[in-house]
Amino acid sequence: MRIIPAIDIIEGKCVRLTKGDYNTKKVYNENPLEVAKEFETAGIEFLHVVDLDGAKASQIVNYKVLEQIASKTNLKIDFGGGLKSDKDLEIAFNSGANQITGGSIAVKNAPIFESWIEKYGSEKIILGADFYPDNSGGKIATNGWQEESSLELIPFISDYQQKGIQYVICTDISKDGMLQGPSFDVYKDILSKVKPLRLIASGGISTFDELPKLAENGCEGVIIGKAIYENKISLKQLENFIISQ
Repeated sequence: MRIIPAIDIIEGKCVRLTKGDYNTKKVYNENPLEVAKEFETAGIEFLHVVDLDGAKASQIVNYKVLEQIASKTNLKIDFGGGLKSDKDLEIAFNSGANQITGGSIAVKNAPIFESWIEKYGSEKIILGADFYPDNSGGKIATNGWQEESSLELIPFISDYQQKGIQYVICTDISKDGMLQGPSFDVYKDILSKVKPLRLIASGGISTFDELPKLAENGCEGVIIGKAIYENKISLKQLENFIISQ
């Protein structure tokens, strides 16, 4: 299972939010490159970068930060947040992204998202399935999690998997930044119903012990944010986990 730390960016700084609420912003470092280099030193190869300004503006904003991290580390970066046009995608890939994540666009403009899958291939395009849990499993949220759609989580993923998507980042918004543990049952349910799928768990990771359990469940990767920044999981633990796999 791939370990993928997250760097969320507002105004060029490394921040974290709780449940996607911009009013809960906490700045952890003024220099995201510094943070990325620490991850790389710990043997981490992958990085999840979210342009929170871009998510609000519905277009790429913090591509200079992406460029800096990509040019000064060897990390493989997946980049998301507000990517809405062919031009946005071009800028993201030219700035050094290895993959891009599309969430809102996959809901609101399926034809353009499908054209990206066709043009760049399923290795480059990740589906962002961010959801609010409910009795049916969950409803997909859009626009930096500010809006809830009527689309149900598993049919949404299944539909795009049939259109060629391999990678899915699945975030339980109710758990994001809460440090109360991830949605094990939801991930298990998705992986039992949608095959084959490279599912990346996101939201709520709080202790190191949750990582082997997610791997056991069949998750291809896990995104870890606040648990690292709040020292609930150490980079040394992550380094040892990567080596032991």
